Amino acid sequence: MKKLSFAKSLASVGLAAVCALGIVGCSEQTSDTPTYTGGVAATVNGVEIPEDKVTQAIQDIRAQMSLTDEDAWGKWLAENDYTPESVREEIVNSYVDQELVKQGADSEGITADSAQVDQYVETMRGHYDSDTAWAEALEAVGMTEDEYRDNISLSLVSQQLQQKVGEGAAEPTDEEVLESAKTYVSSYDGAKKSSHILFEASDEAQAQEVLDKINAGELDFATAAESYSKDTASAAEGGNVGWDRLSNLVTEYTTALADLNKGDVSGLVTSTYGIHIIQCTDVFEAPEELTSLDQLPTEFQDSIRAMLQSSNQSNAYYSWLEEQRNAADVQINDMPEGLPYWVDMANYSKTETSTDGTGVTAVDADGNPIVLDEETAEGEGEGAEAPVAEGVDEGAEGAEDAAAAAADEAAADAEGAAPAGDDAAAEQPTEGAADGAQPAEGAAE
Repeated sequence: MKKLSFAKSLASVGLAAVCALGIVGCSEQTSDTPTYTGGVAATVNGVEIPEDKVTQAIQDIRAQMSLTDEDAWGKWLAENDYTPESVREEIVNSYVDQELVKQGADSEGITADSAQVDQYVETMRGHYDSDTAWAEALEAVGMTEDEYRDNISLSLVSQQLQQKVGEGAAEPTDEEVLESAKTYVSSYDGAKKSSHILFEASDEAQAQEVLDKINAGELDFATAAESYSKDTASAAEGGNVGWDRLSNLVTEYTTALADLNKGDVSGLVTSTYGIHIIQCTDVFEAPEELTSLDQLPTEFQDSIRAMLQSSNQSNAYYSWLEEQRNAADVQINDMPEGLPYWVDMANYSKTETSTDGTGVTAVDADGNPIVLDEETAEGEGEGAEAPVAEGVDEGAEGAEDAAAAAADEAAADAEGAAPAGDDAAAEQPTEGAADGAQPAEGAAE
């Protein structure tokens, strides 16, 4: 049975919402960190990683996964092919990678912009109804706001470092884009491209008047968008908001668009942004066999090309990280006795849930082991979700820049532990959040 990495197992219960897929970074060594055994877990070019820091990270993980009971912890470890030693190894390796990132960034003169850190923190805090709810969300994942800021800073530094390292990554060829497109083309089938005119909620009378003129042929849709739409970014392009499969559109918008054929215009559609008039401008029908990029709209080609380029940059970054580790003086010390997460694994045995070798072990929201189909876990197969190019909705007025800070999916899926905080800038504590991430003005959810 194939085992998910410890980081991916954690992602299924939401801990990655603030700790990133690199596992650690949410548990910094502070004056409040308990003393467990003392000592040093590892050194990286002379920089010490305290054993208590590693221990606290594991203890926070156990608390988040509701595995503080020794028996529950032992069973979970057994079901997921882990031991206390292998868990410690992954945590230590993540901290080693984190330190290498810090040292690499220092050598390149890369720092985090404090104003950008403040912006992220304020954005995340804005998702909660009160300061108390925000504090409780941080406490639930074992963090203070200062530690959260440190995570954001490390994330921003890591992203800049990735960009710098990835500058020399090869651009995907047309042949590579075509081969990848063959995987995704079926997921684009039935995609709809649309334009909209957005009015204030209080302007229903004007919206109806404009709609009547459009339907009567007295007013061109694109001209009306340029003249009346409060979504000024899309209005400059005749109201164009692009393809629905490349955008995150609010539910009311997608529901109305689903009923439109090419050339159709909707009635008045009300959403949290106001009143929309929507026109379906194109519908994509996937060919039975994709033999040329010309069979795909340019937006789909660009999306796939961006995904492949991001993957190439990520591969370059992880190659760099491996080179840094090979060149670094890394000393990992033996696991000490008396750690609170240690259990005698001789008392626990694995219950096989798959006999064909294709199952992948993970955990559900309650921390109970589940088995995922391997293709689902790896994101492969014919039903793979279509890639979305970064920034496809940034033209919509009011779109938040935070979305662009997310580390690419290829990096998150790379084997081994990513540097902690790798995509923390795009993550947030979720428990008690009021609304979650805010949608782009007028279109994106």
